[in-house]
Amino acid sequence: MIEGFKGIFTVGITGASGAIYGVRLTQELLANSYKVHLILTEAAWRVFQEELLLDTSDREAILDELFGNFGGELHTHDLHDYGAPIASGSYQNDGMIIIPCSMGTLSGIAHGASDNLLERTADVMLKEGRKLIIVPRETPLNQLHLENMLRLSKVGAKILPAMPGFYHLPKRWMI
Repeated sequence: MIEGFKGIFTVGITGASGAIYGVRLTQELLANSYKVHLILTEAAWRVFQEELLLDTSDREAILDELFGNFGGELHTHDLHDYGAPIASGSYQNDGMIIIPCSMGTLSGIAHGASDNLLERTADVMLKEGRKLIIVPRETPLNQLHLENMLRLSKVGAKILPAMPGFYHLPKRWMI
């Protein structure tokens, strides 16, 4: 563990609906003094526009607006930066959460594609036996979706569908 940090996590945000889940998780990790490596897909930026109503023409400004006042340490990575430290099994971290996770990304991970940094980092988590949490956002699910989730579950990933509970009487839904 790095002095001054509780731990190190990688967060992936894909183009599945529910970008707010990934934003809030990242904010909470940073607020609680974690080091966070963040990977956003191009489709995630599109969802930021459509669901969070953000003008993403200045991505650095958006990242600062969303995550700049939370403490911790944020490292953002380009989706095609295969030289990023998180792409290597020798980089020690506590795990990875892909939230929300599109079925396309889930399929790529389930089949070992490693076509981008997000998929490669997930593959590293699995091969090193580290925590990988996948938060799928899709409905209805078809047989391929279910088989890909089962495939990932069998190799150690945790599948945690975004199904918010209402028994705790939530009062706030947005940023």
